[in-house]
Amino acid sequence: MDKYLINGGIPLKGKVKASGAKNSALALMPATLLSSGKNIIRNTPEVNDIFTMKKLLTFMGADVSFENHVLEIDTDSLNTQVAPYEHVKKMRASVYVLGPLLARYGYTKVSMPGGCAWGPRPINLHLEAMEKLGAKIELEEGYIIAECKKLQGAKIHFDIPSVGATGNALMASVLAKGSTQITNAAIEPEITLLAEYLKDMGAHIDGVGTSTLEIEGVDELKAAEVENISDRIEAGTLLIAGAITKGEVEVETTNVNHLTSVLKKLEKSGVKVFLKNNIININASELSIKNVNVDTSVYPGFPTDMQAQWTAFMCLADGISRVTDNIYFDRFKHVPELNRLGASIEVDKNSAIISGVNQLKGAKVMSTDLRASASLVLAGLAAEGTTEVLRIYHIDRGYQKLEEKLRSLGADIQRVDTEEF
Repeated sequence: MDKYLINGGIPLKGKVKASGAKNSALALMPATLLSSGKNIIRNTPEVNDIFTMKKLLTFMGADVSFENHVLEIDTDSLNTQVAPYEHVKKMRASVYVLGPLLARYGYTKVSMPGGCAWGPRPINLHLEAMEKLGAKIELEEGYIIAECKKLQGAKIHFDIPSVGATGNALMASVLAKGSTQITNAAIEPEITLLAEYLKDMGAHIDGVGTSTLEIEGVDELKAAEVENISDRIEAGTLLIAGAITKGEVEVETTNVNHLTSVLKKLEKSGVKVFLKNNIININASELSIKNVNVDTSVYPGFPTDMQAQWTAFMCLADGISRVTDNIYFDRFKHVPELNRLGASIEVDKNSAIISGVNQLKGAKVMSTDLRASASLVLAGLAAEGTTEVLRIYHIDRGYQKLEEKLRSLGADIQRVDTEEF
C-alpha cells in the first residue's frame, strides 16, 4: 500500500495538461455494449476505475485493449449479461451496464454496486427508469435482475437530475420501441458527450445539452469512435493546487466553460484568472485568500466533486467561510483529517464552517475517498513541514499519476511504499 510524502510550502509554477475525464469514460465504455463491432474511445485516463470497468467488460466477453490512452472495445463476442459482485464491488459506475444490457438483450443480472465509503447513494432512480421503460426488476441476494421482452418508450421524470440515472435511462431508451422523453435530465458535460456518442452510433436523440431529452428508439446501433473530454475535476484540483500554494499555474483542458463555476469562485477569492482558447492561467503569487462561501449544486453549479478541495483552500482564507454540499449531505470525512493538519473546521449538518488559519502544519493523515484524498494533498502542499497521506489508492481511482503532474509544477511530493493499514 502506497502513501505520499509531501514537503509543503513551495509555490507551484508551470504548465500541465488535464487528463481525459474519468466520469465520462466510465459512461462511454458501457455504451459500447449497445452494439456489435469495434468501438474506439480516445483520451482515456489511465486510472484504476477505468481498469476496473475494463475487467468487467472483458469478463462479459468483450475484447478490450488499452494503449496510449486509446481504448478499443470489440463487442462482437459478448457471452454473458451478468455483472458479478467481484467485478462491481469496487465502483458504483459499474451499474452503467444495466441499461445497455437490458436494452440489447432483454435481460441482465447486475450486482449492487460499491465504490467510495461515504454516504448512502441509492440507485432507485436507475431502477425506476428501467421500470418506466417496461422492465421487470427484482432484487435478489445482492443482485439486480432486470428483464423484458422489449423495452418500450416512456416518459421519465427525475425528481433530481441524477447523472448516473440519466446516463442509464438514455442508454436503455435508444433501443426501446417508440418515443422516450426524459425530463429534469442531468446536463453535465459527461452526459452531453455520452449523448453525442450514442448519436454517432446511430441513435436518434434531440435536446442534447438540455434538461429535456427526446429519444426515438432504433432497432440497432453500430460501433463508433469518440474523443473523450478533459477531466474538469482534475483540472479544478490542479488550479486549486496552484492557488493554495500561491503559485502561477497553467492548465490545458478541452473546454474552459466546463469549469466556469469554479473559476468564478477562484476569482472571488482573489486569484487572478486568465482564459485563452483551451488554457486556464491562474496567478496567486500575491494572494491573500479571501473567504468565499460555496454551495454545491448540479451542473452548471459548483460541483460536489470539488467540495473537499475548496474546503482545503478555505482553510487558509481570511475569516470564516461556509461550504455546503447540497448533493451529498454527509460528504465530509476529509474534515477531521484537515483538522489534524491544523485547520479549524466544524461540520453542521451538510455544511463545513471553516475558520481560516495562518498556517497548516504537516502531519500524518488518511485518505477516505477519492476527492477527500485530493483535499489532503492540496493541504499538504501548502502546509509547513512534511505531510504523509496514507491509503492513496483512493486517489489512483480517479487521478492519473497526480504526483507526477504536481512534481512537474515544482511540488516536493513522492510516492513511497508503506506498511500502514
